[in-house]
Amino acid sequence: MRLLLQWILSALSFVIVSYLLPGFKVGNFGSALVVAAVYGVLHVLLFRILVFLAFIPVILTFGLFIFVINALLLYLTAALLDQFQLGGFFTAIIGAVLLTILNWIWRWLLF
Repeated sequence: MRLLLQWILSALSFVIVSYLLPGFKVGNFGSALVVAAVYGVLHVLLFRILVFLAFIPVILTFGLFIFVINALLLYLTAALLDQFQLGGFFTAIIGAVLLTILNWIWRWLLF
Protein backbone atom coordinates (compact mmCIF):
# COMPACT_ATOMS: atom_id res chain seq x y z
CA MET A 1 0.00 0.00 0.00
CA ARG A 2 2.85 2.38 0.85
CA LEU A 3 4.53 1.75 -2.51
CA LEU A 4 1.29 2.56 -4.34
CA LEU A 5 0.92 5.82 -2.38
CA GLN A 6 4.55 6.78 -3.11
CA TRP A 7 4.00 6.08 -6.82
CA ILE A 8 0.88 8.27 -6.94
CA LEU A 9 2.57 11.08 -5.01
CA SER A 10 5.61 10.88 -7.27
CA ALA A 11 3.31 11.21 -10.29
CA LEU A 12 1.67 14.19 -8.61
CA SER A 13 5.14 15.69 -8.13
CA PHE A 14 5.82 15.30 -11.86
CA VAL A 15 2.55 17.07 -12.68
CA ILE A 16 3.29 19.92 -10.25
CA VAL A 17 6.81 20.41 -11.61
CA SER A 18 5.46 20.37 -15.17
CA TYR A 19 3.18 23.30 -14.24
CA LEU A 20 5.95 25.21 -12.48
CA LEU A 21 8.85 24.70 -14.86
CA PRO A 22 8.72 25.57 -18.56
CA GLY A 23 10.38 22.91 -20.65
CA PHE A 24 9.44 20.12 -18.21
CA LYS A 25 6.42 18.55 -19.89
CA VAL A 26 4.24 15.66 -18.79
CA GLY A 27 1.03 15.05 -20.74
CA ASN A 28 -1.60 14.27 -18.11
CA PHE A 29 -1.85 12.40 -14.81
CA GLY A 30 -1.95 9.03 -16.59
CA SER A 31 1.26 9.91 -18.39
CA ALA A 32 2.73 11.12 -15.10
CA LEU A 33 2.00 7.71 -13.58
CA VAL A 34 3.96 6.02 -16.38
CA VAL A 35 6.80 8.55 -16.12
CA ALA A 36 6.96 8.14 -12.33
CA ALA A 37 7.06 4.36 -12.66
CA VAL A 38 9.85 4.39 -15.26
CA TYR A 39 11.82 7.03 -13.35
CA GLY A 40 11.39 5.04 -10.13
CA VAL A 41 12.63 1.83 -11.73
CA LEU A 42 15.61 3.60 -13.29
CA HIS A 43 16.35 5.28 -9.98
CA VAL A 44 16.30 1.95 -8.13
CA LEU A 45 18.44 0.19 -10.76
CA LEU A 46 20.99 2.90 -11.59
CA PHE A 47 21.20 5.50 -8.81
CA ARG A 48 23.59 3.69 -6.46
CA ILE A 49 25.80 2.63 -9.36
CA LEU A 50 26.01 6.19 -10.67
CA VAL A 51 26.73 7.59 -7.20
CA PHE A 52 29.50 4.99 -6.79
CA LEU A 53 30.99 5.88 -10.18
CA ALA A 54 30.78 9.60 -9.41
CA PHE A 55 32.01 9.28 -5.84
CA ILE A 56 34.70 11.97 -6.15
CA PRO A 57 32.42 14.71 -7.60
CA VAL A 58 29.73 13.86 -5.03
CA ILE A 59 32.22 14.27 -2.18
CA LEU A 60 33.82 17.41 -3.62
CA THR A 61 30.43 19.13 -4.06
CA PHE A 62 29.16 17.99 -0.63
CA GLY A 63 26.45 15.87 -2.28
CA LEU A 64 25.14 18.48 -4.71
CA PHE A 65 26.35 16.37 -7.65
CA ILE A 66 23.51 13.98 -6.79
CA PHE A 67 21.17 16.49 -8.44
CA VAL A 68 23.20 16.06 -11.64
CA ILE A 69 22.79 12.29 -11.34
CA ASN A 70 19.04 12.72 -10.86
CA ALA A 71 18.97 15.04 -13.90
CA LEU A 72 20.71 12.34 -15.94
CA LEU A 73 18.08 9.85 -14.82
CA LEU A 74 15.38 12.33 -15.86
CA TYR A 75 17.06 12.63 -19.27
CA LEU A 76 17.12 8.85 -19.61
CA THR A 77 13.44 8.70 -18.67
CA ALA A 78 12.62 11.38 -21.27
CA ALA A 79 14.60 9.44 -23.89
CA LEU A 80 12.61 6.28 -23.18
CA LEU A 81 9.14 7.86 -23.07
CA ASP A 82 7.29 10.06 -25.54
CA GLN A 83 4.96 11.37 -22.81
CA PHE A 84 7.81 13.17 -21.04
CA GLN A 85 9.93 15.97 -22.51
CA LEU A 86 12.76 18.06 -21.10
CA GLY A 87 13.81 21.40 -22.52
CA GLY A 88 17.49 21.20 -21.63
CA PHE A 89 20.04 20.22 -19.02
CA PHE A 90 19.36 23.27 -16.83
CA THR A 91 15.66 22.37 -16.89
CA ALA A 92 16.54 18.82 -15.87
CA ILE A 93 18.66 20.07 -12.94
CA ILE A 94 15.94 22.42 -11.68
CA GLY A 95 13.36 19.66 -12.20
CA ALA A 96 15.49 17.22 -10.20
CA VAL A 97 15.74 19.73 -7.35
CA LEU A 98 11.99 20.42 -7.38
CA LEU A 99 11.12 16.71 -7.53
CA THR A 100 13.43 16.04 -4.61
CA ILE A 101 11.85 18.83 -2.56
CA LEU A 102 8.29 17.72 -3.36
CA ASN A 103 8.99 14.06 -2.63
CA TRP A 104 10.67 15.07 0.65
CA ILE A 105 7.55 17.08 1.58
CA TRP A 106 5.27 14.11 0.80
CA ARG A 107 7.41 11.81 2.97
CA TRP A 108 7.52 14.37 5.78
CA LEU A 109 3.73 14.84 5.73
CA LEU A 110 2.64 11.22 5.32
CA PHE A 111 5.29 8.78 6.46
